[in-house]
Amino acid sequence: MKKEYWYVLIAYIGMQLSTFVGVPAITFGGILLGQNVEDMAVLAGVIWIVFSFALALLIVLLLLRNEMKSNQLDRNASSVGASVVWGVCGIFLALIAQSLAATVESWLGIEMGSENTQQIISLIESFPIVIIVSSIIGPILEEIVFRKIIFGTFYKRFNFFLSALFSSVIFALAHMEIEHVLLYSAMGFTFAYLYVKTKRILVPIFAHVAMNTFVVLVQSVFKEDLEKIIEQSEKIQSFIGGLFI
Repeated sequence: MKKEYWYVLIAYIGMQLSTFVGVPAITFGGILLGQNVEDMAVLAGVIWIVFSFALALLIVLLLLRNEMKSNQLDRNASSVGASVVWGVCGIFLALIAQSLAATVESWLGIEMGSENTQQIISLIESFPIVIIVSSIIGPILEEIVFRKIIFGTFYKRFNFFLSALFSSVIFALAHMEIEHVLLYSAMGFTFAYLYVKTKRILVPIFAHVAMNTFVVLVQSVFKEDLEKIIEQSEKIQSFIGGLFI
């Protein structure tokens, strides 16, 4: 593995662990200024999430700047047009894979819904700025770390299936939701396939960003509208059903 990749992994892990230092520090500072402890703890978490993710992305991009320039000359990579098509198709592939995996998990008795996702949605509803992390910065970092580096490293030694499986399990562990390993594996396999197919990390990044944005919008911004649509649909179905009784 290239030394730059090790530095990227260290930066990513450091970002995750920095919460245990950054959040208490900001909270303590707020308390000294007379802020409420509980309110300050939540606000400190949001501030640190945005800051740490943004800083980590900046560091990662700086570490990989030379490689990104050289990749622009890769003749084996898909054309821009083909990459755009695969990126758009990747959104639907990821959503379908996620839906199928969720269905299988429900058959296995695993509780529907990701606790991690619900926590993020809750934060976004109170602090909309968090959507920048969940929908843009987070997916970019995850694709660089889990697909480009971890999957890419495994793929040099193993076949696609094993490489995607190993990287997807690590992906699930990183989200602290091993019970949803099937869900994360479905997405991991989809994004890994897009990366291998196009040889452009920007393609799975685009699909991941778009998918996360869609999920956030559906579960937060348009939640009430969708609930009304579903309610109206149920009423219509009941009315139609009543006509044939």
